[in-house]
Order: sequence, then structure tokens, then C-alpha cells
Amino acid sequence: MNIKIIVAAHKPYQMPKDNIYLPLHVGREGKSDIGFQGDNTGENISEKNVNYCELTGLYWAWKNLDADYIGLAHYRRHFVGNKHCKDKWERIAGKDEIEQVLQNADVILPPKRNYFIETTYNQYAHAHHAVDLDTAREILEEKSPKYLPAFDSCMKRTSGHKFNMLIMKRELLDDYCTWLFDLLFELEERLDISAYSANDKRVFGFVSERLLDVWIGTNQIEYREMPVLFMEKQNWVLKTGKFLRRKFK
Repeated sequence: MNIKIIVAAHKPYQMPKDNIYLPLHVGREGKSDIGFQGDNTGENISEKNVNYCELTGLYWAWKNLDADYIGLAHYRRHFVGNKHCKDKWERIAGKDEIEQVLQNADVILPPKRNYFIETTYNQYAHAHHAVDLDTAREILEEKSPKYLPAFDSCMKRTSGHKFNMLIMKRELLDDYCTWLFDLLFELEERLDISAYSANDKRVFGFVSERLLDVWIGTNQIEYREMPVLFMEKQNWVLKTGKFLRRKFK
């Protein structure tokens, strides 16, 4: 299998050793070189990175990489295999481990993230702006109504696949990215984000996290999950506190 996984990064950082991984400087347009391939070559949307986050990397990979399987990981988040090593970097899934999983499915996703006491829709509305998802639904209703049942179902769930992390067979990635970016570009036209905070202006990256399961469910795509390892320590007390404050504020 010819597998290529971009590792989205915006600063110098340690990278996996396996050559299936391609460090990619997302939002490279107008920025100083950090020693990685930039997402501003070929066909690209690098200048949209402030609003699209790692999706400028996914778009670049979709348009410019030649591989049978294409994936997206983050410099601080990686898929991991079954290796029991103390060194985190040695635990990152290599080509052999990923190939083994892909023998049983054409898509690899991270485990679902569970909010337990909040639905996907409510969690987003409390953290960002509900109008983002409402407008996305309007666009689906107009342009791709077959996705509405899955959208409504996903919005009512308390869990979902997040981070925009994935590994997909090329043909499926073509279908997914065509659908996703067509919707997001339309959403960009309709939303007024001029008064959004710097964090909320990353809206199209955030919305896309909630759309992946919509596409997966509607098209009945068979997938397998692989664990994800955070390369830096997570302050779950702080994260949980913010989550609860947003919900009950």
C-alpha cells in the first residue's frame, strides 16, 4: 500500500520517523519557513488557515499528493499501534500496523470523543456559535438533503469522531473532500464571522469535525478505530472545568 499521512504543524516539532508521515506546515502562506513542506504549493487554500485550521493541510493533500491512502494527523496527536514502549514516539503507528488495519476497512478514524452530558449540537453551541451548525444544516437541506437524517442524528448524539484525524482510501477521500469543501466554502459565504473571537474564527475547522460522521453515516462507510496518543500532557481538570462552565453558564 502506498500510504501518505500528513502531520499538520505550524511550528518546528519532533516528527514520526516512518516515511509514510509527511510533516506539513499548514498556513504556510506569508509565514517564515520552519523546515517542513508548505501547504501553499500547487492547488491550495493556505491563506484560509486562520479559519480552516488543519483543513488547509487536508485540502493540499487531497489536491497534490499521489497515494493509495491519504491521512491527516497533528503534530501533537497521532494514531498509535500496539507497541508497549515508554517512549511515546516509538508508539506511533507505523506502516505495517496501519496496513494491517486497512485490510479490514478502507477508513481509519480516532476513537469517538464522548461528552456524556451534552449532545454534539449543545456542546458546540455552548463553546462557539449555534448559527454555524444551523447554517450548515440549511446548506445541506438545499444542496444535499440525503445527508439531513444523519446530520440530525449526529447532532443528538453525545459522542463523535473529532480532531479531523483520518486515514482514507484515495477514492473515498476524493468523495469526502469534494462534499466537505463544497459545503464549507458555501458556509463561508453565508456566515458573518467579523465579530467572532480569534478562537471562534476557526469555525470551519470546528464545523468539519461535526460533519465527518454525517458523511460516514450517510454513505455507510465501514471504518476501524485506532487509539490516539497526545504527545503533550493534557490538563483534564482545566478542560473539564471549562466544559462545565460553558454548559451551566
